[in-house]
Amino acid sequence: MIGTRRPVQLWGACLAVACCAANVAQLAAESSYDVDVQAEVKIPMRDGIRLSANVFRPKAAGKFPTILVRTPYGKGGTRGGPGHFFARRGYVFVSQDCRGRGTSEGEWEPFANEAKDGLDTHRWILQQPWSNGKIGTMGGSYVGFTQWAPAPDAGPYLKAMFPVVPLVDPYSDVAYVGGAFQLALMMGWGAAMSGQGNVNGWTRERWNQALRTLPLRTWDRTLGAKVQYLRDWVAHPQFDAYWARSSIRGRGGQITAPMYVVGGWYDIFAKSVLEHVAAVRAARSGPRRQTIHVLMGPWAHGISRDGRVGSLDFGKQAVVDLNAIRARWFDHWLKGQSTDGERWPPYRIFVMGRNQWRDEPQWPLARTRYTPYYFHSGGSANTLHGDGTLNTVKPGSEPTDRYVYDPDDPVPTLGGCNLVHCPIGPHDQTEAEKRQDVLVFTSERLKQEVEVTGPVKVVLYAASTARDTDWTAKLVDVHPDGRAFNLCDGIVRARYRESTTRPTLIEPGRVYRYEIDLWVTSNVFLPGHRIRVEISSSNFPRFDRNPNTGHPFGADAEMQKATQTVYHDADHPSHILLPVIP
Repeated sequence: MIGTRRPVQLWGACLAVACCAANVAQLAAESSYDVDVQAEVKIPMRDGIRLSANVFRPKAAGKFPTILVRTPYGKGGTRGGPGHFFARRGYVFVSQDCRGRGTSEGEWEPFANEAKDGLDTHRWILQQPWSNGKIGTMGGSYVGFTQWAPAPDAGPYLKAMFPVVPLVDPYSDVAYVGGAFQLALMMGWGAAMSGQGNVNGWTRERWNQALRTLPLRTWDRTLGAKVQYLRDWVAHPQFDAYWARSSIRGRGGQITAPMYVVGGWYDIFAKSVLEHVAAVRAARSGPRRQTIHVLMGPWAHGISRDGRVGSLDFGKQAVVDLNAIRARWFDHWLKGQSTDGERWPPYRIFVMGRNQWRDEPQWPLARTRYTPYYFHSGGSANTLHGDGTLNTVKPGSEPTDRYVYDPDDPVPTLGGCNLVHCPIGPHDQTEAEKRQDVLVFTSERLKQEVEVTGPVKVVLYAASTARDTDWTAKLVDVHPDGRAFNLCDGIVRARYRESTTRPTLIEPGRVYRYEIDLWVTSNVFLPGHRIRVEISSSNFPRFDRNPNTGHPFGADAEMQKATQTVYHDADHPSHILLPVIP
């Protein structure tokens, strides 16, 4: 099923959520300045392009720290909002349109210019008479990327960062996962940001049709106009020079600023938030390592205002006053104010199932016991009514399971880490589990709690009649009433089974070992619940459909069926590796 909410609104929504305050009265009481606003200030970049910004300043003499937001979603107006909020608290607040967006000059190309434009904007701020030489950054999603991109080269004047559900690496965070293209996200958001085709007015049926368009390399024809960056994304399925120009891979350790990072278990950046923070933490030592903090909640792409995400209600305890946290963060790092009574643990995670917050000193948790749960069946694990089982006993001699993957009839996306044109968050997977092309392996009802917190992966031994195909896996919490809610999922494209930079096709009929990264989760399977794993070959339209031909990516206009065989025996012990917390 495809949703109709606008991609731009959704990806930018976390900035708006992050700028609202549940505790406005208390925070307002701490404000003391009148506000002076300068609209449409033109800030020069190194190539002569001028970017537009609204600048909010305390109406008082002296120098102040600056909070910068660089956004492609519109810098907002001059009344109210975060600009007035922070200026009244004694900050200069600069809200800037990214290159080629809003009233800024230049050509919009996602990801390409944010590092240089960010650094040039920092430099301009430091030259202003109202700047005291301290800069903080904030914002969510792509506005998180505009913080991370210049950060390795920012120097000591970047004193604090507060990214919310941030994009960091365009290739691995949004474009390609396990070698598969994140179709709904990239084409949905990319099309909306192009301004072509009036996509915000498209119906659900129109989007369903558009996402099935082949070949992918000319998908922009559905917009009635050529959009070069959409074609570039398809033309570069491996991490190469095209993606490297906007990546900070290997440079996270050069970021010296304290950072408070917010993520969600059902966010499109759930895995990457933790990985990128870990890279920064690993490069720091002593007290500097203690200036990095992560808040990981049961959210999708933004903070839930009522505790509900997808089809589940995680309770009022899942609602946080992010505005208050951020205000204290900047007050400490940009003004040197005491944080007495404020606790910023290295990791504060929300454990679903129990629906409780817990503080942890590291990620993954040091006490994790990585436990394999093996797949079993009598050869008929197809559908939830099949004979697939899941337990910690290694398989012996067992028959294989088979299904036919038809890319013209893919398994629909029913929730997960999505943003646009797919259900978001936890949803009942029953309808998908009724399909013959979905293998279902389920444990017995649990007699005691099993906590799974950390990175999750599936090791799969499988063969295909195709020269290239996909393998998908999903971890599911089956409730006592039979409803089956997704926790995390993943995909691997067969040609990328060994390397994400040097693809090799497979030999039809040969058994290969695949590792499927299901990202991360934190969930307690309660007594009476069951642990379930789904195996299939599609998750559409979150991921593009593998046509099974082995042809160059994006070139196919036709597709072929493939017969898939999954092994689970003594020589091929297919399993899910769960990070069990004792």
